Amino acid sequence: MTEALGRAVMPPVSDADPFAHEVLLDPEPLHQALREAGPVVYLSRYDVHALARYEQVHAALVDWQHFESGSGVGLANFRHEKPWRPPSLLLEADPPRHDAPRRVLREILAPPALRRLRETWAAVAEELVDQVLTEATEFDAFTALAQAFPQRAFPDAVGLGADDRDNLLPYGNMAFNAFGPRNDLVSADTDRVAELSAWVTAHCAREALSEGGFGAQIWAAADRGDLTYEQAPLVVRSVLTAGVDTTVHGLAACLYALATHPSDWQRLRERPELARAAFDEAVRWQSPVQTFFRTATTDVTIAGTVVPADTKILMFLGAANRDPDRWHDPDRFDLTRDPSGHVGFGMGLHQCVGQHVARLEAEALLTALARRVERIELTGTPHRHPNNTLRSWASLPLRVQLAA
Repeated sequence: MTEALGRAVMPPVSDADPFAHEVLLDPEPLHQALREAGPVVYLSRYDVHALARYEQVHAALVDWQHFESGSGVGLANFRHEKPWRPPSLLLEADPPRHDAPRRVLREILAPPALRRLRETWAAVAEELVDQVLTEATEFDAFTALAQAFPQRAFPDAVGLGADDRDNLLPYGNMAFNAFGPRNDLVSADTDRVAELSAWVTAHCAREALSEGGFGAQIWAAADRGDLTYEQAPLVVRSVLTAGVDTTVHGLAACLYALATHPSDWQRLRERPELARAAFDEAVRWQSPVQTFFRTATTDVTIAGTVVPADTKILMFLGAANRDPDRWHDPDRFDLTRDPSGHVGFGMGLHQCVGQHVARLEAEALLTALARRVERIELTGTPHRHPNNTLRSWASLPLRVQLAA
């Protein structure tokens, strides 16, 4: 990524607003325009350099030394602005502060733990699918499935009480909005910032978490000295913040993809082991996490353009995941595609540590559905919910035909 400076190339300039509602709801036209404009585009509205091509986004993600997360992965620069909450030790920290929290979580979310969860989550998914299909064959799949399953399965695994999870999605929506500019989406949450922040802080405490869950294991790591007691609740908060919203919208994207691609749904029914690949392809195709920022630690040259030190860089993960220079026919959902290498979960040191948990949730839900449902189709227009960072859903009306 870094090169000898030589003759600097002036990047193309755009006054587009990637955080405008119409762009958040339909980002592909802007993504295409930015990719075609060049490897680096200067966004004059926010004084940031944008990367929308896969090559540059991937390179920046893996080069944490020159593109740091510790100054914030949103538009705000923590070198000059006070964060609205204590920064995440996973998302908004670099080595060495990042090392211990990630090591602890990697051990907690290791394959043996996921193998233990597989049977539990499969049963939860079967129960939920049976309940939904018994009540109706037409329903809003966003609320009935994509939202309901992670809101039950994941907080159970963390150790959150059954009555203590109603604020998970509102808090996550607020937190992901906060990575963008201080626009109307951020303002809409102003009245709830104190309430939701107090709620999440209270539920990261040791006494709020049941024994044996991920949360209790994080606190046990502090007892062993693998984390400090100050770090433990922040690590729990990171798990709760990132572990629900992204999976909810990833599952909704997957259900939307399969409802609009009937041959792929039949392929999944015939080969349920494709459930994880279907989820990954949906994450590539729809990219629930659309953008993240980095900050240049020094003057850095990207494809001939000098990006000055202390400058914010906006990485368009969704645009990179549809770059035709990386993917064949990228705008098409294709279950025969190998989606590995997509940046929907990030890449490199800060790649989502819980991505295998999300895949396991998708596997459980899709497998349960495939066993019971012959056909799946839209009954109306799905609706999106604008968020400064997430490609969010509001509704996904579906009709299913039950298997004989």
